[in-house]
Amino acid sequence: MSELKSPSFMAIARESLSAIEFARLAVALPALALQARGNGEPVMVLPGYGASDTSTAPLRGYLSWLGYDVHGWDLGRNTGNVPGFLPQVADLVRQLSERSGSPVTIVGWSLGGVIAREVARDYPETVRQVVTMGSPLVGGAKYTSLGKLFESRGTDLDEMEARIAARESRPISVPVTSIYSKRDGIVGWQASIDRFNAQVDHIEVHATHLGLGISPDVFRIIAQKLANPGAAAIRKL
Repeated sequence: MSELKSPSFMAIARESLSAIEFARLAVALPALALQARGNGEPVMVLPGYGASDTSTAPLRGYLSWLGYDVHGWDLGRNTGNVPGFLPQVADLVRQLSERSGSPVTIVGWSLGGVIAREVARDYPETVRQVVTMGSPLVGGAKYTSLGKLFESRGTDLDEMEARIAARESRPISVPVTSIYSKRDGIVGWQASIDRFNAQVDHIEVHATHLGLGISPDVFRIIAQKLANPGAAAIRKL
């Protein structure tokens, strides 16, 4: 396991290149159109810290086009209040599961992935699988470029890391996919490696943190996981 650390200055600087992913997405559309189609299975997509459902619109649009019943979280901007959002998201997932008659796949970008995992940990009967994108699975804000901001607001990062680790004493019982990038300028990629749960497929992509939501590689991986949660995704288009 590589040493846990925050993103390097160069990784942070590369975030300005995230718009390049739009061009890659356009080129990859023919191949993405060939992915297996869904049959109305429920999916909920959670935004990252500071973002809203607007940020996940491209991914939700693609998954809807494939035939899935896709929902945003409809809770406005993700302010980082994980304990406050957790019961709200859990209730939304429960309602969606009851309406559809099947468990829900939760896709979470960055901090949204942290919330998705905790819903799955607490309410596994409502969750089919979890897919995280550049999520700090270890340490919370400690190994991100936002750590200093949280500290300036009075957050004890060591205490946060210990609290998150304590929850891992109760493993997640549904399949989890952790998509990460060594080019991530927001979350240190080592923090996206799940050392606690057995059913985790770690998949590396080449994208900035902000580019994960429009990365054709991420779109393909999620489409493949929706079609077959337990199978390993094909790494390349």
